[in-house]
Amino acid sequence: MNPRATAHVDTFARDHLPPPGQWPELRFDLPELDYPERLNCAAELLHGPPDDRPVFRTPAGAPWTYGELRARVDRLAHLLTGDLGVVPGNRVLLRGPTTPWLAACWLAVLKAGGVAVTVLAQQRPHELGTICSIAEIRHALCDVRAVDDLAKAEVRGLRIATYGGDSPDDLTHRPAPGTPYEAVPTAADDVALIAFTSGTTGRPKGCMHFHRDVLAIADTFSRHVLRPVEDDVFAGSPPLGFTFGLGGLVVFPMRVGASALLLEQARPEQLLAAVAEHRVSVLFTAPTAYRAMLGEAGAHDLSSLRRCVSAGENLPAATWSAWHERTGLRIINGIGATELLHIFVSAADERIRPGTTGVPVPGWQARVQDADGVPVPDGEPGLLAVRGPVGCRYLADPRQREYVRGGWNITGDTYVRDPDGYFRYVARADDMIISAGYNIAGPEVEDALLRHPDVVEAAVVGRPDEARGQVVVAYAVLGKGAARDAEALRAFVKTELAPYKCPREIVFLDALPRTATGKLQRFRLRAPTGTGDDQG
Repeated sequence: MNPRATAHVDTFARDHLPPPGQWPELRFDLPELDYPERLNCAAELLHGPPDDRPVFRTPAGAPWTYGELRARVDRLAHLLTGDLGVVPGNRVLLRGPTTPWLAACWLAVLKAGGVAVTVLAQQRPHELGTICSIAEIRHALCDVRAVDDLAKAEVRGLRIATYGGDSPDDLTHRPAPGTPYEAVPTAADDVALIAFTSGTTGRPKGCMHFHRDVLAIADTFSRHVLRPVEDDVFAGSPPLGFTFGLGGLVVFPMRVGASALLLEQARPEQLLAAVAEHRVSVLFTAPTAYRAMLGEAGAHDLSSLRRCVSAGENLPAATWSAWHERTGLRIINGIGATELLHIFVSAADERIRPGTTGVPVPGWQARVQDADGVPVPDGEPGLLAVRGPVGCRYLADPRQREYVRGGWNITGDTYVRDPDGYFRYVARADDMIISAGYNIAGPEVEDALLRHPDVVEAAVVGRPDEARGQVVVAYAVLGKGAARDAEALRAFVKTELAPYKCPREIVFLDALPRTATGKLQRFRLRAPTGTGDDQG
């Protein structure tokens, strides 16, 4: 890293990177990862496709073309650096539902040399205030429909500009030069974005990623595993404030000149209708959504789909098999992390093995090791460790030492590497249940529960127990009209698993608690009262 190469006038982000000795080892093992010293990722993503090619579609109205997007991004960049006073390196908060205007604002901030901090539209004033404090944010671009909570955060000195409204001061209508905007010649290792972890417990962590990182996720997972083409239409449920969505709905399609359908509401039933109506070919969503879509999949024309990607949480083999049986499509499973920006272990097509996550994505390395950093033999559980062209760099956070050890990123997941090189998920490292001396992986019990035809969702946690240390407690969401019979469900699990893995208690819920990004909030289920309705 050469500090003199930075194009940032405001050097806050670079100044708050972890010390070099706490970084993971970065590897650039593919020729396409040999990026130039000067690189602006927004300019790279915008460059190339013909003006008349569609880039962003919506459920209503004509699609935005690449030409229109380039013009709107340049106009926004002029406003940012003119009226709004943004200088390279300033952090700019972006907030709103998933729309073309939000994507255009993100690209404009990066093209102008700013640091994009995209947050979820669902986050509340206190959460927004914390993020603004950690990243010292003084500029925000916000969808006019989502501005109230941001204003209530009462961030001192924060300048909020809205878009998508009718006011003459709204960025959508404010006068700006119509001339092209010359991209700021940022360094490849200038910070482009700060992605905050979900923050389900404790203070959220800001993950800093460079301009080259944004392209690296497209040039590894997307290029070598997903393999999109320019005629693809992408869609999905993750919002752009979630790096799973940012990659799948903006970076990956734009890298190959394809288009994306951006949905403000993307519940499972809405995804199915959107795939049929807009001929979506590449779908990004979570395992829970694939499971929820099974019942209605036959009522929609899904013939346009050729790629289905799952990440965010473990994909049970039962869900994979049921989706394949119902649709004929093989879900591409993957594990990614906000700290590493996107997916780093996966497999596609004939390389898919249900029940496993896959193999290291080209450009990445992975291994399973013990708590001391020593690799464990194949077939034995341990901590997943990965390294590649992108690595964890927390914004001024002592937890950097926990995530990066010995040059490897330690994701916090327990995995087993099979002798043939496939990586199989066991549990989050802190989700292993130890009961009467037995190690029980909650996801294995969940998978067994999901094989029951009445179970729509399942979550398994350990509950403290004086005699056994912990006991297995299952939470289940059943299909409409199904009887809440805990004994019958326990009997079914005993036919699938060894008796010691069978839940001692089954709690029936109407829905599992989840974060705004769809991740299961297990800590709420571990609470002494749980969140249950009926128990057995």
